[in-house]
Amino acid sequence: MEKIDGNISNGCIEYRDFPLYVNQVISIKGMIHRIREMTGFSFVIIRTARDVVQCVYSPDFSAYRMDERVVEGCAVKISGKVVKDETREDRFELQIHGIEVLSSPAEQMPIVINKKQLDNIPLDLNLNLRPVTLRNPKERAVFKIQEGIARGFREFLLSQGFTEIRTPKINAQGAEGGANIFKLDYFGKSVFLAQSPQFYKQMLVPIYERVFEVGPVFRAEHHDTSRHLNEYISMDFEMGFIDSFYDIMNMETGTLLYIMDLLQREYAPEVALLNVSLPQIDQIPVVKFMDAKEIITKKFKKKITDYRDFEPEEEQLLGKWAKQEFNSDFLFVTHYPSEKRPFYAMDDPADPTYTLSFDLLFRGIEITTGGQRIHDYHQQIAKMMARNMNPADFESYLMAHKYGMPPHGGLGLGLERITMHLLGFKNVRSASMFPRDINRVTP
Repeated sequence: MEKIDGNISNGCIEYRDFPLYVNQVISIKGMIHRIREMTGFSFVIIRTARDVVQCVYSPDFSAYRMDERVVEGCAVKISGKVVKDETREDRFELQIHGIEVLSSPAEQMPIVINKKQLDNIPLDLNLNLRPVTLRNPKERAVFKIQEGIARGFREFLLSQGFTEIRTPKINAQGAEGGANIFKLDYFGKSVFLAQSPQFYKQMLVPIYERVFEVGPVFRAEHHDTSRHLNEYISMDFEMGFIDSFYDIMNMETGTLLYIMDLLQREYAPEVALLNVSLPQIDQIPVVKFMDAKEIITKKFKKKITDYRDFEPEEEQLLGKWAKQEFNSDFLFVTHYPSEKRPFYAMDDPADPTYTLSFDLLFRGIEITTGGQRIHDYHQQIAKMMARNMNPADFESYLMAHKYGMPPHGGLGLGLERITMHLLGFKNVRSASMFPRDINRVTP
């Protein structure tokens, strides 16, 4: 009987290990990214999982002779000698001794992907050809950065005593209780795709005290803008036994500090390739909603037309103000009006027309909504009734309140939104590997 030993190495050396093998013959596996024919020799550029490795072919190096089977797009195993690159300090290359072709493309690439970036390619074409365009080093680096953001979120919260949870995405109700939810036929019953893990996060607070989830959420909003998706990744956490909603804001500040440090330490190649300006975070400034409206009016001379929420332009002005006044890319805005917050948001005892809630703006766009939740059963029922909601529709959710809840709160952070603004993109679809919006469900 054949046995599996659990060794999952591909038996090849990674580029980062090249300095350990100078003047030794090794093997690497990857895709042929580009072939550059020169006089008397050729550069064969190999794209591995994270690197682009320069290999040099010349009949002078070995008896191997490269033939027409070796083309761009091939999957190959290359053996050769590691040498220092004479033209670039601290770089190495591989003198080719042999190439084993593992598979060959059936057709040429529909676009050129081996340039530094995909110049002059419309976003729609980029997205239509995503299985190909993601092979471009800069395109794929976007989602290594995104991996680092989600990884940092997870690692920091685990270090703070949080439990990772996984909540269902097919639900009997929408978390917000609104109309912008996707309805499904579920064996003859009407159910909905989850707008948020909100209900489940709260249910689990009396059990684990601190919980988090990184997962998809769905919004059936007819937005066709540069900042909206109908499916996106939400990074959520909920924490119990808080003293105030500032505890939640402090936890998010710590999380962001950890994320940016992780990107600097372990994603330096992608940070450099994409020329990312990582924000410096010490303390994030805080301003109340109505004070923010006053700043917009007095400093920027903009007339306010809506005192319930911010317009995108107002968020941008607040981002500009935070940068000017505090040299901060982030700004917490607190105490949003109660009528614009969900039914589970706790009202401010000092003025119930406002809530103990906040948004976090990053470079002038909202990336987080959070706050303290109602934990008292009777108070939650009263707020539902005041909004003409039927508590019977939320029986399982209210069960947690009925049998005792600690003071708690949490937030949701959009992964694509923070990636978009960290990398300076104009459209959130550029920060989504396979975006879903009102017009796109492929590839």
